[in-house]
Amino acid sequence: MGCARNEVDSEELAGRLEAAGWTLTGRDEAAVVLVNTCGFIEAAKQESIAELLDASGSEAKVVAAGCLAERYGSELAGALPEAQVLSFDDYGDIGARLDAVLAGERRPAHEPRDRRTLLPISPVGRGDAATGHVPGHGIPGSAFPDLPPGVAPASGPRVLRRRLDGGPVAPLKIASGCDRRCSFCAIPAFRGAFLSRPPADVIAEAEWLASQGVRELFLVSENSTSYGKDLGNLRLLDELLPGLAAVPGISRIRVSYLQPAELRPGLVDVMTSTPGVAPYFDLSFQHASGRVLRAMRRFGDGPRFCALLDQIRERCPEAGVRSNFIVGFPGETPEDVAELERFLSDARLDAIGIFGYSDEDGTEAASLDGHVDPAEIARRADDLSDLAEELMAQRAADRCGETIDVLIEEPLGPGHYQGRAAHQAPEVDGVTTVRSPVPLAVGDIVSAVVVGSEGVDLQAEARLSAPAGVPARAGMR
Repeated sequence: MGCARNEVDSEELAGRLEAAGWTLTGRDEAAVVLVNTCGFIEAAKQESIAELLDASGSEAKVVAAGCLAERYGSELAGALPEAQVLSFDDYGDIGARLDAVLAGERRPAHEPRDRRTLLPISPVGRGDAATGHVPGHGIPGSAFPDLPPGVAPASGPRVLRRRLDGGPVAPLKIASGCDRRCSFCAIPAFRGAFLSRPPADVIAEAEWLASQGVRELFLVSENSTSYGKDLGNLRLLDELLPGLAAVPGISRIRVSYLQPAELRPGLVDVMTSTPGVAPYFDLSFQHASGRVLRAMRRFGDGPRFCALLDQIRERCPEAGVRSNFIVGFPGETPEDVAELERFLSDARLDAIGIFGYSDEDGTEAASLDGHVDPAEIARRADDLSDLAEELMAQRAADRCGETIDVLIEEPLGPGHYQGRAAHQAPEVDGVTTVRSPVPLAVGDIVSAVVVGSEGVDLQAEARLSAPAGVPARAGMR
């Protein structure tokens, strides 16, 4: 359930289970159903709980793992006696945990703890001081000599992973946790402090993913712009991206979740000038009113954000930009909403996510004065969502006539294919339909001209790379 970071964690769990002798199968044949839950916001929690309840309707044992399980532990176990609840610390021995579940044993669920306390306050040296399991980082010193086909120690002998999706795109975790203290966010408490993966581990996993047919790497973390700070190099992401782009078989690198306050000009240069790195900026703005942003413990305001976008587009006019925004934060006024509307109209973002504020357990914002009535939050969110839909459609229409590179992901019928351009991230940013006079294959990257749009989605014509009558794939590289 949830985000691409959780998808990576699911593939680690799958790899560890298969290495321990378990077999992945369909739900109807399963002896145990393992649900990797999301615990980010209320809607995601309810979706995860619904999935657990649905799984409990079968004869299979049900196990809850992931963020919701980590965040609530024994409380979740008490509310859902149908499921056994595991912690991140159980991941390293997940095979034995499910063996016990299948044998009818019931372990007491863990008591939640603030996982930020497991690492030193100072970022430098955290990798040598980690206690407890950090999903996606493996266990130092562990080795897995006899692995089933398709399961790899993706970063040296440390992390197991089995792909659950055979498509040409895969998320690749570069870091976990977060050191920021945004007043509305509970993630650092249950995901822990920020911890980078060593570049050699990331590149080794990228090489393994390329061997599995992956062509686009989607770099994920809670805060990608902090990558390397705990390894003593604040510019380590600038150095990592060209190395990943050079991995044989990899055609595109995409970075997610960039903090505007930490986005350095050098990183912008790398992301807009390195062949194989998508000029795609997933910027966490959250609002445009400086007053609201300070209450959120965030940086910036509308004019500063517009100046940052101008810097990006000066280097790469066709760069893609997406961001998410929270409306109805405690103390937000109609004037703050109007300021956000003006920013959205000026910013020309390719993708916009609008979320209504809700209190999260243990966060500073939950105790702030000036809570907005839930009905008013819903109204503001609906109005801004309508505006966002219109603005995104306008931005897509503005791309008509552009030449774009499209990663082909699915054939739709004779001469028609679905894929994504550099400004379109998986699942959230729309798709591009390509018409080609010559056959294309899943995983091809095709040069195409945008000829139309529908909402955020584009229609494009593949460019011929050879004279008529000469066999060739259209604009393929």
